[in-house]
Amino acid sequence: MSDQNFQIFLSCLPGLEPVLAEEARALGLADPVAVAGGVEISGGWRDVWRANLWLRGASRVLVRIGEFRAMHLAQLDKRARKFPWGDFLRADVAIKVEAVCARSKIYHQGAAAQRVERAIAETLGAPIDPAATLRLMVRIEDDLVTLSLDSSGEGLHKRGHKLATGKAPLRETMAALFLRQMGYDGTQPVLDPMCGSGTFVIEAAEIAAGLAPGRTRGFAFEQFASFNAGAWDKMRASPSRLPPLQFFGFDRDQGAVRNSQQNAERAGVAACTQFICQPLGALMRPDTPPGLVMVNPPYGARISSPKLLYGLYASLGEVLKTQMKGWRVGLVTSDRKLAHVTGLNLTPGPLLPHGGLKVQLFQSGPL
Repeated sequence: MSDQNFQIFLSCLPGLEPVLAEEARALGLADPVAVAGGVEISGGWRDVWRANLWLRGASRVLVRIGEFRAMHLAQLDKRARKFPWGDFLRADVAIKVEAVCARSKIYHQGAAAQRVERAIAETLGAPIDPAATLRLMVRIEDDLVTLSLDSSGEGLHKRGHKLATGKAPLRETMAALFLRQMGYDGTQPVLDPMCGSGTFVIEAAEIAAGLAPGRTRGFAFEQFASFNAGAWDKMRASPSRLPPLQFFGFDRDQGAVRNSQQNAERAGVAACTQFICQPLGALMRPDTPPGLVMVNPPYGARISSPKLLYGLYASLGEVLKTQMKGWRVGLVTSDRKLAHVTGLNLTPGPLLPHGGLKVQLFQSGPL
């Protein structure tokens, strides 16, 4: 496998770039720099694999494989035909090309994509297919053509084992970065009194167990010319540990609890998680040291009656103050007023896009 070095872009939700940079640094990836929309690092193919396998907060891992200048379509065609596609792509694997043009003499994105597609098809022989899972991104900005491969394929929030979800589920990538913002390191208990499909609880348990988030799924880089199946199998076969039973999810909906239990079983963390069907008012402090309460209550269009929402958030605050002394709270909501209604002393984080809304993580100190 080539020791080539690339610029690698780890994409994430706008507003969480510094948190992802911190995670990349902790994973030992070289010189992570937070930029708009993600984090830039440099590294080789093994770093691309590790980033996909281990990063919990990244949405995708993009690899910049080359760049050249082109002032018009004929020049783009000529230089694309000289590019060493065989170093990166296989002739037997279909690919799709997406182009974006900004402030350049080449302004027609469709025509630019077609020229690159034709160059790949005619010089390498790889089939072009708009439905292909392998994706080459062509960015033409100020007449500089940059070529990047999406090494992830499906978004990295799709871990491969969370099949059952409820309404407005929180993405695993977002939950993981929220846990990191709360200072979670895998040792603290985590409890969610409105767990839905169990995202916070399962994500926390996986971190504690040392399980790689991408361990049960496939990636686009497995179809690259550089891929070495033996080396990848060794990397993926990392040891795990069994943490204590200190990850708790509660929900008043029996279907949500069943979904959470099934998701935890598929994720391999059923032994250290517990999901119970009960209303919010029945919450009692578990027999563990203080930890984190992570909760993503209903908000926005998920409940039509503002009165019901205000009552729910007030009850949540009251129950947590009564039952969870010493625990810290991380609350996700789209409405500052609802966070205020809890009566908890909460500090808001950055606004983040989620399901057509802007949400924030509100943090408390120990209750």
